[in-house]
Amino acid sequence: MSAAVPIKTSLYRKMSNVEAAFRNLHQDLLDRCKEGDQRAQFQIYKLYYKAMYNTSLRIVSDTMEAEDIMQESFLSAFEKIETYSGTVSFGAWLKRIVINRSLDSLNRKKGIFEDIDHYTGIRDNSEEDTLRKEEIDVRVEEVKEAIEKLPDGYRIILSLYLLEGYDHDEIAEILGINSSTSRSQLSRAKQKLISELNEHRKNYR
Repeated sequence: MSAAVPIKTSLYRKMSNVEAAFRNLHQDLLDRCKEGDQRAQFQIYKLYYKAMYNTSLRIVSDTMEAEDIMQESFLSAFEKIETYSGTVSFGAWLKRIVINRSLDSLNRKKGIFEDIDHYTGIRDNSEEDTLRKEEIDVRVEEVKEAIEKLPDGYRIILSLYLLEGYDHDEIAEILGINSSTSRSQLSRAKQKLISELNEHRKNYR
């Protein structure tokens, strides 16, 4: 398990490089979107809507809310598509809009990290990857289900890091925290996730 994080980071960077190499694949559609072509907008929507919906759902954990956020994000993206510079892939640019809107939605309800530092039963541990201490043989879907049950702060950190592929510097920028806070929150989130998974296994033995 010790090599999991380097492999994930390396794979993510390679995938980012591949994505960057082909980021102009749909440039013709994007150019037409800038001209207000609704057919091109619909094509872009069909290409990205599912991934953007899933990204929002992992953060807000509410299907109807995620659907609304996804729709609003596309409208916002098309309205300001002239500001898209092409220095990153359109998908990455759109995902940041979805994530920011999802976080804004949560923040309107409550502070994302207001209870994390006081969450009972969670030991403060500075180690980067506490998952390596536990041998948990569960399916990916079970892990996702467990993540969905976590408090907002934990769920967001795990989703951004494990599922969306952002590194700590990127997470820090998105959430307005520093990278060391991102690392410590991830460590705590992983500990809580391990606890949830172990509890799940006990209940189904």
